[in-house]
Amino acid sequence: MATMSVLDGYNGTVMAYGQTGTGKTYTLGRLGEKDTADRGIMVRAMEDILAEISPETDSVSVSYSQLYMETIQDLLDPANDNISIMEDPKTGDVSLPGATHVEIRNQHSFVDLLRLGEAHRFAANTKLNTESSRSHAILMVHVRRSVKGKDLALPSENGNTSNMLKTLKPPIVRKGKLVVVDLAGSERIDKSGSEGHTLEEAKSINLSLSALGKCINALAENSAHVPVRDSKLTRLLRDSFGGTARTSLVVTIGPSSRHRGETASTIMFGQRAMKVENMLKIKEEFDYKSLSRKLDIQLDKLIEENERQQKAFQDEIERITIQAQKHISETERNYADALEKEKLKYQEDYMESLKKLEEQWAKEQQKHGAGKTRIELKDDGLVKTPREESLAVSSVEEVAEVKRLLQEETRLRKSAEEEVSNLRNQLMRWKRSEAAGNSEISKLRKLLEDEAHQKQKLEEEIAELHNQLLQISFEADETRRRLDGGVAGNVPSGLDSLISQVRHSQLRDSGDGEKASMAKLFEQVGLHKILTLLEADDADVRIHAVKVVANLAAEEANQEKIVEAGGLTSLLMLLKTTEDETVHRVAAGAIANLAMNESNQELIMAQEGIRLLSMTAANAEDPQTLRMVAGAIANLCGNDKLQTKLRAEGGIKALLGMVRCRHPDVLAQVARGIANFAKCESRTPSQGNKRSLLIEDGALPWIVQNANSEASPIRRHIELALCHLAQREINAKDMISGGALWELVRISRDCSRDDIRSLAHRTLTSTPTFQAELKRLRIGYG
Repeated sequence: MATMSVLDGYNGTVMAYGQTGTGKTYTLGRLGEKDTADRGIMVRAMEDILAEISPETDSVSVSYSQLYMETIQDLLDPANDNISIMEDPKTGDVSLPGATHVEIRNQHSFVDLLRLGEAHRFAANTKLNTESSRSHAILMVHVRRSVKGKDLALPSENGNTSNMLKTLKPPIVRKGKLVVVDLAGSERIDKSGSEGHTLEEAKSINLSLSALGKCINALAENSAHVPVRDSKLTRLLRDSFGGTARTSLVVTIGPSSRHRGETASTIMFGQRAMKVENMLKIKEEFDYKSLSRKLDIQLDKLIEENERQQKAFQDEIERITIQAQKHISETERNYADALEKEKLKYQEDYMESLKKLEEQWAKEQQKHGAGKTRIELKDDGLVKTPREESLAVSSVEEVAEVKRLLQEETRLRKSAEEEVSNLRNQLMRWKRSEAAGNSEISKLRKLLEDEAHQKQKLEEEIAELHNQLLQISFEADETRRRLDGGVAGNVPSGLDSLISQVRHSQLRDSGDGEKASMAKLFEQVGLHKILTLLEADDADVRIHAVKVVANLAAEEANQEKIVEAGGLTSLLMLLKTTEDETVHRVAAGAIANLAMNESNQELIMAQEGIRLLSMTAANAEDPQTLRMVAGAIANLCGNDKLQTKLRAEGGIKALLGMVRCRHPDVLAQVARGIANFAKCESRTPSQGNKRSLLIEDGALPWIVQNANSEASPIRRHIELALCHLAQREINAKDMISGGALWELVRISRDCSRDDIRSLAHRTLTSTPTFQAELKRLRIGYG
């Protein structure tokens, strides 16, 4: 039942409880490689989960750890032997962020992981069991399932259903966690025969099981106080009893009458556990990342399609325009050529006709001039002579010829007019074709105008989102200016606690509007869009975007989302590529907030964070920028695993370089970083025979100089640093020659804080070198 609930978004727990040797590990952890009927609950549960999920959209990851002697160790990575428990302050969810998480794709890989984990689990031979488990095994299975939403269609402004705008509802993601706990068996020392180290293991097992029993009793009786913090086992099972998980308890007992007392105790434990009521709660959230990626892809496709259509429209317009101009030019040229040819032809015919007439007229004049006219009178009047008759006939022929020429001229003129009419008709046809082309061009221009209008609407929406971002950034700046405190670190102190209380109070009183704006920004834009604005060309937009990210990073709930979305990489890139000191200051503050998380510290170091922070500190002059950078490095100094790399990349020298500012806030952060570093050195066994890296990098003179500073934050951190340095015998000679011994004596006598004063006194009395020097100087101290 608990296994199937995980697929629906609930947390589930399967736990086996009972005496040593009664079959808890057999019930839960059997692999069933030879006979599938022998498979344990772990293998069967994973089979059911893998059968129901979709590999394309869902994911399953597991971690396998053991609780041994009140220390959580990773069974998949034995070198990882000190895992811390993380509790979400809002949801109360318990997790092991330092454990190895492996993505599971098939049943075979899961069985291999179980085999690897069982090989690393502690076991011992006792009188009750030849292979008695000496640790509590915890298998955590994290299931992430995607539930797709339905598409919605919204009509466009022009009402055309073919151009409907489609939007997607954000997919719903259900997260479930299955915890399978194989408890180590309770045992009586007289029956198990445990001795030596095995005896110590048995004591630890019985103490943790006793703490679990007390919690079950308190929950069954509805007690006001449930002692879940008495043991790491009860902290891990906080959600399983009285929480939001669906819990199945497997109680195992033995048949022997010799163990009747243990059997009765086990059954009573199960009866009390049945009285505990859990409040089931489904874990659902919207997958805004997936929706953002889909919308980005859809937007890119629309932009590409829009650009392609615009280019095609422009090409078509140019082609039609060139073709129309070519047709018009060709028609005009043909018409002009035809008119010119007709004109030349008519002129030639006309000149030729005139020439013929002139030649004939000249001939006639010659004939008339050479002959004589004779008129004979007769009784009835004048009588024409034969010569006159021939002249008359010749004139009639000339007139007939002229008429013929005129008729030919008239015919040719009519033919020319018909040709001109045909050319005019052809020109009209070309003009109509040009008008049709202009109409097509108008339609294309209308389409272009519609596309331009849609583009303008998108630009207005983007501008509105930019305005909202600027407004939220302004509100965030107002809130930040009201806060007068340092960057939180890993070393707890009275001043840091006071600053945290003031910040929490002011955010509670005046931060509702900002949180509402942030929520609105997440809803409308999303974290991915905000992070893309960090690379904007506009300097103002970039500055406001980094301020919004910095304010989001101030809340622990947002830090994991920022890192997963690539925000940490973008902030480090801003330190590398931007010269604006405002951007440097705000980005360094955001990195300092993210550096409060141990997993983020390793990411910062892996991405050359110390080198970038050191470079920023070297170029900065503003005290607030230096304070943010020093705070980020101080947080990194508190990580035991990163000390050697931090020093090799210049982290200590960067801290010491920032003391040039002399601003008390900057000096307080530098002192905090040195105290963190010294504290980590003092509790690292491998550093016991090596000289302190702080002393090697020349930090001791500055520490001694500021050990009695008037500013209490600086003095308190320096006093802690001196006490931690003095705990290692190898540092004693350097501290004596550097004057630190006198400061330790003063701290042990005059320090206002009891814990620091006691630490200094204990260090002086337990270090032979210090005792010898005090004796040589005849200073009584004991």
